[in-house]
Amino acid sequence: MSITDADWRLIREEVVAGAESFARDEIAARTAAEEGVGTVRLYQWLPSCLSLGYGQDPDTVDWEFCEQWGIDVVRRPTGGGGIYHDTHGDIAYSIIAPADVVPGNLEETYDLFCEPLFAAFEELGVPASFADEPREALYEPSCYLRDIDPAHDIVVDGKKLAGNAQYRTRDAVVQHGSISFEVMARQHLSCFADPPVDEATFEARVAGLNESANTERDTPVDSQHVGMMDSLNLERDRAVRTIEDSLAAWCGIERDGFVDDDWTDAEREAAADLADRKYRSEAWTRDREDPTDD
Repeated sequence: MSITDADWRLIREEVVAGAESFARDEIAARTAAEEGVGTVRLYQWLPSCLSLGYGQDPDTVDWEFCEQWGIDVVRRPTGGGGIYHDTHGDIAYSIIAPADVVPGNLEETYDLFCEPLFAAFEELGVPASFADEPREALYEPSCYLRDIDPAHDIVVDGKKLAGNAQYRTRDAVVQHGSISFEVMARQHLSCFADPPVDEATFEARVAGLNESANTERDTPVDSQHVGMMDSLNLERDRAVRTIEDSLAAWCGIERDGFVDDDWTDAEREAAADLADRKYRSEAWTRDREDPTDD
């Protein structure tokens, strides 16, 4: 089977808290497994969020700073280091597919799922690619400062632009990723307890989409095309719409006359419950213990 053999829905960029977003991915994986419906989605973090890698030590977090500045701290179900997801400086996406329409090989799945990202970057004039060689870590607890892996790390001129991670259930595959729209070195580093890296070093390692993208707006500035959050940053909005269109084309969604898909009421209810019981729990965030495990 190919990716277009599944039924797909595109959920346009939504503004959600971190716990709710990870819960929605998990519920979408159930939908993919039980109904054969894949989901491609973009989302914006509100409030800004530090997502911890699955195995990350909570002692690496500056909890006082995050609390003081209203930054959520949520543990991801995927590995890697922590990522500061700024409300406007980060663009996040997820692809959730039935397992039987994607390769069983991890690297082949990364190649497949990153195709629409590269197509979007090309349209935006960004010379992005997978890293051509590994690079050593500067600071393991931070995703953007970890070792760069050619299998799944996307770079521009050698600087990391996007990190991607996957997890699999028995019948579904979830890939989510963080695309840096604007490098927020000070905020990112401040989320960690005593990182041995300064802002200049961070900025030399990380690229922002806004540094090289052609984000000249090609749609009208009106209520149909610009939401409340979009209107604060039209350049970011242009990048988001380009990525959305690329994701839709990749999985075979016809955009002419396209009506935006959405979560079902049952999915929203299940995700809200899962967010409260798991992703907002101290047991999960601090101790990596899933309180929903039977």
